[in-house]
Amino acid sequence: MLLIEIPAAILLWLMLGIRGSDRADERIGTPTMDWVPVLWLGGFTLGVLVVAVVFLRSAHPYAGAVQLLIAATALVFAMTAWHEEYERAHPSPLPTCPTRAGTPCASSVP
Repeated sequence: MLLIEIPAAILLWLMLGIRGSDRADERIGTPTMDWVPVLWLGGFTLGVLVVAVVFLRSAHPYAGAVQLLIAATALVFAMTAWHEEYERAHPSPLPTCPTRAGTPCASSVP
């Protein structure tokens, strides 16, 4: 199973990397949250969990344990992707003036 999952994970990272490479020319303003990396990684995690359950139920505890470790790692990557997209879509507010020279600031008048 690992021989199938490793190329699938590499293909997933390549697709997400190519997809994210065009962000340099984003529009001005607050971008919307991009759910595609989160959903792809979540789907991969779910697939690995299904394989782990199959291994555990078919009396292969070591293979199931390895699959659970892979699923935990994929879940960490999915949560990291979600956090990065959330931070990109919800930037912190600008500080109020006055501030250091060269740093943009929000006006005090709404």
